[in-house]
Amino acid sequence: MAADKQNEGKVSLTDENKENLPDGGLGLEILQIIKESQQQHGLRHGDYQRYRGYCSRRLRRLRKTLGFKMGNRHKFVGKKVTVEMLSDNRYLLLVLMEAERAWSYAMQLKQEANTEPRKRFHLLARLRKAAKHSEKLEKLCESPRVDAKTKLEAQAYTAYLTGMVDFELQEWKLAMEAFNKCKTIYEKLASAFTEELAVLYRQRVDEISPNIRYCAYNIGDQNAINDLMQMRLTGGGGGMMAEKLEALITQARTKQAATMSEVEWRGRSVPVKIDKARIFLLGLADNEAAIAQTANEETKEHLYETLLAECRDTIQAVREELKSEVKQRERSSDSDSGKVSNLQFLHSYLTYIKLCTLVKRNESMAHTLQAKLKEPETDETKRGPRPQDLIRLYDIILQSLAELSTLQGLEDDHTFQKEVSLKTLVYKAYRCFFIAQSYVLVKKWSEALVLYERVLKYAKEVQSKAKSFNNSLKDLPDVQELIAEVNAEKYSLQAAAILDTDETAEVPSQQQVKDNTPLSDRLETFRLDPTLVGKQPNLVQFPPDFQPIPCKPLFFDLALNHVAFPPLDDKVEQKGKGGLTGYIKGIFGFGS
Repeated sequence: MAADKQNEGKVSLTDENKENLPDGGLGLEILQIIKESQQQHGLRHGDYQRYRGYCSRRLRRLRKTLGFKMGNRHKFVGKKVTVEMLSDNRYLLLVLMEAERAWSYAMQLKQEANTEPRKRFHLLARLRKAAKHSEKLEKLCESPRVDAKTKLEAQAYTAYLTGMVDFELQEWKLAMEAFNKCKTIYEKLASAFTEELAVLYRQRVDEISPNIRYCAYNIGDQNAINDLMQMRLTGGGGGMMAEKLEALITQARTKQAATMSEVEWRGRSVPVKIDKARIFLLGLADNEAAIAQTANEETKEHLYETLLAECRDTIQAVREELKSEVKQRERSSDSDSGKVSNLQFLHSYLTYIKLCTLVKRNESMAHTLQAKLKEPETDETKRGPRPQDLIRLYDIILQSLAELSTLQGLEDDHTFQKEVSLKTLVYKAYRCFFIAQSYVLVKKWSEALVLYERVLKYAKEVQSKAKSFNNSLKDLPDVQELIAEVNAEKYSLQAAAILDTDETAEVPSQQQVKDNTPLSDRLETFRLDPTLVGKQPNLVQFPPDFQPIPCKPLFFDLALNHVAFPPLDDKVEQKGKGGLTGYIKGIFGFGS
């Protein structure tokens, strides 16, 4: 029955029927709505909880606007959207948001299930709930009130969520059928409608394709693993599929690890007894081949980071075993302390792989920056790459090479030490070249010229030593190209230095010196000063400087100390001696 619906949808997309879509039919851009909502509300950063909250809030707003309330605050009364209610496409949007809310909750639980496995049961329940809501949406879209495009999108959406449920239940055949149905519908829609919508449909097809190939592999199609690896190189299969793919690759390598017993490096065979080291060494060639085949810089950077992370984990596992071996050696008295053990040599080999990968990654980043450095700047507001960025990358490369020369077990390997010193000279030359470039930008011509001469010295030294190490230079940058570039830069540098000297001599000295003298103090001197017609012209000095003025005289009466004043005793009233009698007279007024 589902196949009949799909065939009916395909027929409705013919050129004749596209023009006869009902003008008054209800329409809903299902894929466009969910993609825009997901990108604007959390899924750009993988925040499913935020998107789930958005879906709940939008559902509440829709129910309030449509008057479609589920009872009141005291009692819940369930309601279902029926075909008779389809007078507004917001009823379809209501069911769509219910499905999206359940799906986002399931994806949130999937993230949490990595640390809490019991949440997987809740995850499956919410996925089934989302598929149930999508089926309800598909049944509502079967109404003649809904246009053909919305019907097809509802069928594809239902097939997608049904496939997700079967995928989680590991029902590979059912999941593959659902995903294929979804892919077919979206491909037909992409070929029938505008380019803007076609881009969305094709993106959905690209998201589904890794799931289909993974289901095919689990059903028994062994060729599907090659397609999955290719999708990994192109950056496809993000999110849930990326974890499945990494687990699949690890599982395949684990099966092959049982046959690996030893590895040979620098003329010495080393037994590999640690399972993690076996798995890593088996996948090393595949990872390096994948990096070499990748053209996308972001994907290449991701593969480098994945390889380095696996290498660090493997080194940590070997280091733990090495600690126990050292303790056993300390207990035994007959141990040969002068010879490097097999486990220590394996540790040196893994460290060598890590450091070489670091060198290759930084060299790849340096090549990308060099290409951008040569491009003309189109946006002046955006900061472009500078030579200082490349200097930092070559500093890290030289630091990694310095660590290579100190690896245990390789101190007496003179060939290895000469190879490392040769590589160091090459990268020193490139580092010196970009230091000279940074001096050119600030017009320090003499310093840049000296550094260019140093680059030529390093390059000639590399050429003289490289005759006996032809194989060591195959992965290194071409020194001959650097010499040609330095010679061209030297001539340009000399010409720029001469032109800069002439221009400096022609400019009048009074215009070179920035003078902050206000206009009122230089009226006799003519000078072009564009600030005078600006918003803050320098006309007078404000506040003005203090000026000296004569102070007010101070008078001191020096003769006062030598003046003899006349006696005043006769004018001062002398008080008589009084006792009790005088006090009584004073009270009754006899003395007045």
